[in-house]
Amino acid sequence: MRKQTLKNLTVSAMALAAVSLGASAPNAAGLEEIFKVSAEGNKLAKASQTRIDAMTDETSKLLGEYKQVLKEIEGLKVYNTRLLSQIKGQENELEKIRGSIERVTFVERQITPLMIRMIDTLDEFIEKDVPFNVEERKERVTVLRDMMDRADVSPSEKFRRVFEAYQIESEFGRTIEGSDGATITLNGTEYTGNQLRIGRVGLYFITPDGSTMAMWNRQSSQWTALDASHRQSINDGLKIANQQSAPALVRLPVIAE
Repeated sequence: MRKQTLKNLTVSAMALAAVSLGASAPNAAGLEEIFKVSAEGNKLAKASQTRIDAMTDETSKLLGEYKQVLKEIEGLKVYNTRLLSQIKGQENELEKIRGSIERVTFVERQITPLMIRMIDTLDEFIEKDVPFNVEERKERVTVLRDMMDRADVSPSEKFRRVFEAYQIESEFGRTIEGSDGATITLNGTEYTGNQLRIGRVGLYFITPDGSTMAMWNRQSSQWTALDASHRQSINDGLKIANQQSAPALVRLPVIAE
């Protein structure tokens, strides 16, 4: 296109020169002036074409940048759409969490009085139960009561430990235990000796020399003396409890409630 324009300008200049020559016969100086004007015209045309080409290149560059910006805008629209969807999902999740927190708070308000009642019930049960490991069991209740006033212990941990105390008490009903150094009061006299617990069915006592034996009477809530016929059974039970003998049948009296 650029060459075609220069060609047209050259032809036009030559035609002008021909017309001028036909109209009058100029001298050599006039002809030189004509070619000079024609050359100036060609220079101007070339300069104009250069500016046009530069503008065309600039326009093409701007058009390319514009298209690139359009692509980026489309990408940002897609990204924003997905981001808005994620934000909406997070807002829904936050609402669920808030609801859960409110329910947890409600449960905490309900479960705290329940745990206090459970501790009171456990304390009362130990008081009325067969008197074994009394100090240890009472201490466990005291620790639970102190724990309920502590802010650094979570409600879930409090409930776990209260439930654990109940499990320990439950285990006592399925185990056999022998202990020495136990002290009892029998008919107004204090004795120290060995104690045999068989679940919660029976609690028995015997002095080291075997001269005094007793069993806990649930009905009267006091110790009742046993005769010498039970000495061997109590000693056998202590050996089994202390894993000094294999499990075997032991005949001991039981007071029905």
